[in-house]
Order: sequence, then C-alpha cells, then structure tokens
Amino acid sequence: MDPVWSATVLLLPCVVVLTAGCFYLYSFIMGLLSKTSVRNKVVVLTDALSGLGKECAGVFHRGGARLILCGKNWEKLEELADELASASDPTVTFPSKLVLLDFGDMDSLPEVTSEILECYGCLDVLIFNSGMKVKAPAQSVSLEMDKLLMDNNYFGPATLAKGLLPSMISRRTGHLLLVSSIQGKLTVPFRSAYAASKHAVQAFFDCLRAEMEEYGISVSTINTTFISGSASSSNAGASRSIWSLLYTKKPLGVSPDEATTEIVKTLSSRRKEVVVAPSLPKVALYTRSFFPDLFFAVVAAGVKSAAVAENM
Repeated sequence: MDPVWSATVLLLPCVVVLTAGCFYLYSFIMGLLSKTSVRNKVVVLTDALSGLGKECAGVFHRGGARLILCGKNWEKLEELADELASASDPTVTFPSKLVLLDFGDMDSLPEVTSEILECYGCLDVLIFNSGMKVKAPAQSVSLEMDKLLMDNNYFGPATLAKGLLPSMISRRTGHLLLVSSIQGKLTVPFRSAYAASKHAVQAFFDCLRAEMEEYGISVSTINTTFISGSASSSNAGASRSIWSLLYTKKPLGVSPDEATTEIVKTLSSRRKEVVVAPSLPKVALYTRSFFPDLFFAVVAAGVKSAAVAENM
C-alpha cells in the first residue's frame, strides 16, 4: 500500500476525534462562561418575550443571574417566569422580576427606569435586544411610522440607557450590550427608516463606549443580519440566488441560540463590537467602506433587477 495513502487512512480517525473533542471542549467552556459571566449579577433584558429574549432568559437563569425580564405583555412575562422557575433548581437560581416596557410609549420610560432600579437597587448588565422593522419604499412610509421606528429603535433605548447609567457610574461597573442589525452599518433598499434608526442607535452606543471608558463601564454592540425565529425555517427549501452560495452561515439569518452564544461570549470577553453575519454581508461592509461607488452601483442594479422581475 502507498505510504502516503496509509498515513491518510491512519490520520483521518485522529482528525475526526480531535474535531469532536474541540467541539465538546467549546461547549463545555461556553457553559462555564454562561455561569461565571452572569452569576449573582443583575441582568436586564429589554425584550424577554422574543425568541432571542427567551433563549437568553433560559441561559442566564440557569447561570444564576438575577433576571429582570421586560416586555409589552404582562401575562406572557408571567408565563415565561413560571417556565423558568419550574425548569430550574430554586436553591441555585433567583426568581425573575418583571417590568412592563414598551419603547413605543416614551412617556412611560421614567417610570420603567424607576421600576428596574427598585427591583434590586442596581444593575450589572443591560441588554437591548428589542426592535421594530418596516420594509417599504421611502416615499410610502409616513412620518408617524418614521417616528415610531425611531422611538422603538433609537430614542427608547437611548433614553433607558441614560436613565440607568447613573446607577452604573456610581458603582463604576456595568455592561451595556446592544443587539442590533448590520443595517446600522450598511443600508439596504426599501428599509430607509429602519436603517436610519439603526444607524442612529449604533452611533449613540459608539459614542457612549468612549464616554464610559473612564468609569469602567463596558459598551458592546452585536450586529447581525437578523435573528430568525428558530434554528430552521419552513422556507429553507425556497429558491435562492447564486449569491447565497457565498454565505458561510444559513442565509435565513442567525438563530436565537447562535445569537445567545455570541452574547455570552461578548459579556465574558467584553469585546466592543461583534458582527455575526454570513460572508456576503461582511464583504459588502468592506466594499461600502473602501469602494463606495462600486457598492452603490451594485445595490442600484439589484433594485432595478427586482423591478424588472416584478413587471415580467
């Protein structure tokens, strides 16, 4: 037998075992991180009722965090809190605190801020994972919808951050984490108002990061294509363009468990910015920065092609 072929046959099982071992070690380390990064810490989730919010709530609750779950529906918040309590050991976990929060109601935010602080008297981690989306031609989006998007995606999170920051500054510790969209860095046609709101909140947190440095407060942003409803989707078998072949992840977006893993890693490492996206959007980001004319031409061509396809 050819010596090279013999060596290949012998090495293949070793590579498989080594790869499996790496995956196991990674899962084990992530489990430890989820416990050590939030144990006994007060963690606020601005939208605990979304797919990502529920996934984070489960991971952090099992990790021993003192959770403050926020959302628009009180009954659903109570159901989530009951589910977390029934699925965990009460001797090593804390009962969740509940706060009604609707960024679309700006007048209620001072009261919400007070309620959050009254839960434990302080907070350690504030995760902004809520958001609102609209897809439509720019000229068809009303001013009222523009304002509603800005309230939900920018003014609301910025106002809550300002209200809770004094507590963190007085203790000289804390971590603000924004789960946002890649459209805070890259515009996509027919999402003008949404992209504008995401650019605004991205800029706010980028400025805030530098301002909070002297107080020992970390500010992180995680930008994704979008958070899918689950790890898989019923549209998975739908036809895709050739560009989808460039994706290193599912073109359907990031699943809640993948996003939660990134959040846990970011809370532990205190990384300032993370982009969770397939290859093509990442290439587009660099193209937008270094070859803007090419980027604009490609985007415009894509809009024209879509218009032609609709008229055929």
